[in-house]
Order: sequence, then structure tokens, then C-alpha cells
Amino acid sequence: MNTEVKKSVLVAVGVIENAAGEIFVCRRGESQHQAFKWEFPGGKVESGETVPQALARELEEEIGIRVTVCEPLMRIEHDYGDKQVTLDIRRVTAFTGEPHGREGQPSRWVPVSELHSYDFPAANSPIVEKLQNP
Repeated sequence: MNTEVKKSVLVAVGVIENAAGEIFVCRRGESQHQAFKWEFPGGKVESGETVPQALARELEEEIGIRVTVCEPLMRIEHDYGDKQVTLDIRRVTAFTGEPHGREGQPSRWVPVSELHSYDFPAANSPIVEKLQNP
């Protein structure tokens, strides 16, 4: 009998949209879970943080922006086998600064219609689907 408890992680995810309707994505690093796949930026919610607080902190650290407006988009639970994640996805519609890969990660603005051609982790598929079919 397997009594191993899987690690479960709550992740704040930002779908960052610019005035042209493009979405900002970054590529995961070699040492990260789901290495080299594209992702919507964000990160783990730390103890004592709300999802919006974690999202603001992560987006400032990771891509150098300050979130001024975000709203809930959707929530996804996904089991990767080695890790269970709950993604709390927020649409970021207003921010200051110009997003860029502050940690050296490749990043770019992508038209919504082209998101499906990027290799995202499986847990991100419903996000791409929702953005392309609102």
C-alpha cells in the first residue's frame, strides 16, 4: 500500500494582457519542474500571503512589473504524478513597468490566437483554451 503523501502546491498565476490583446509568457528554466516549457508567470503562494499578494510579489521578482489591477480568471487543480498543483489564475489588466525576464528567462508577448502553438505544461491547457474561446 502506498501511503506517500504527494506534495501539493498553491500557485498564483498571472495572465498578463497588453493593450494590443497579447499575452506575456516566459520559458521555464532547465532546473525547474516542467523545464523548457512556456508558462504564464507567477509562483508559489507563501504562508500568510493571499493569492493577489503572492502574484504581485512573484511578478515583480520574476518579470519586473507592479500589478495595479487583477481579477480572478479561473482555478485549476492538476496532478503531475510527482506533484499536485492548484493554479489560481488572475487576469492582470493594469500594471506599471515593462515585463521582461528578470531571471534571464526567455519571454515574449504572444497574440492570443497563437498561444496554442507554444509548448505549455499540461496544467496550462485549460487556460489557453479559455483565452482562445472566451
